[in-house]
Amino acid sequence: QVRLVESGGGLVQAGGSLRLSCVASGSVFSINVMGWFRQAPGKQRELVAAISSHGTTNYADFVKGRFTISRENAKNTVYVSLQMNSLKPEDTAVYYCRDYTNDLWGQGTQVTVSS
Repeated sequence: QVRLVESGGGLVQAGGSLRLSCVASGSVFSINVMGWFRQAPGKQRELVAAISSHGTTNYADFVKGRFTISRENAKNTVYVSLQMNSLKPEDTAVYYCRDYTNDLWGQGTQVTVSS
């Protein structure tokens, strides 16, 4: 069984940076792709970035050049981070970590960017 725990959200001014972290623990040996999604009020949840177990990354066009996803694989833990730079007010949303292999979601962490 896998558990996802996110951290790192908060309030930041436009142009600032935040780093989100997701820790997957438990039976992580089978996990391949992990990703970050976000959902703003009144909008659908959307992909932000994803990374495979081999380090292949995929980014939504609206974050290319500003956000970086990274991953560290350990024996019983997978760490996935999202470094967010040059934040804009439209980046305000709840950000969720996702384990594609086990179809699991984290609890979400709020990111608020003020103008």
